[in-house]
Amino acid sequence: MIPLKDNIPSRRFPFVNIILIAVNFLVFFYELSLGDHLEAFIYSFSVIPEHLHKNPYALTNIGTLFSAQFLHGGWMHVIGNMLFLYIFGDNVEDRLGHTRYLLFYLACGVISFLAQVFFSQNSPLPLIGASGAIAGVLGAYIVLYPYAKILTLIPLFIFIQFIEVPAIVFLGIWFLLQFWMANASLAAATVGGVAFWAHVGGFIGGALFISIYKSIKGR
Repeated sequence: MIPLKDNIPSRRFPFVNIILIAVNFLVFFYELSLGDHLEAFIYSFSVIPEHLHKNPYALTNIGTLFSAQFLHGGWMHVIGNMLFLYIFGDNVEDRLGHTRYLLFYLACGVISFLAQVFFSQNSPLPLIGASGAIAGVLGAYIVLYPYAKILTLIPLFIFIQFIEVPAIVFLGIWFLLQFWMANASLAAATVGGVAFWAHVGGFIGGALFISIYKSIKGR
């Protein structure tokens, strides 16, 4: 399922969300320019689970919890992430306000990496990507707008279908798939590939944060 747009208009221009998308693309273009130096760059600014687990208070390791959120491993990685952020992020920013949204986004990214590190403490493989932070945005969206309609592209073999799916269904299926894949990777004792526990952790963190925020604000 590929989301194309939702039916919830924003009351104000989501400039933080747009800036986040722009920064992610700019960093990715910089990665493309590095050539043979890319691997060293990735290892310097990504989260390395075994490093963070062994020395969690080192400033360099703490810094990677933020820098790794803006690194991506390929075109599909960055485009897919930015598509989800573009569709769902503006409404969450609209509800939280610009500054709180930025802090919320970064905090969800940190939580997501910590969740993945917890399940792969001895892994030497780098963790990168905005997926965990965006998962937090999705968690917030499902709490705020469960009955929003998401125009969704569903490829069925040679056919393409466009249908409107309630956010609670679309994001609920997305989360259950991430949770299932996370458990499957744990059972298989795999440490590489997609960081599904980061998605799960980010989503739950975002949903909990926005639930607390709503209860405080009374809306």
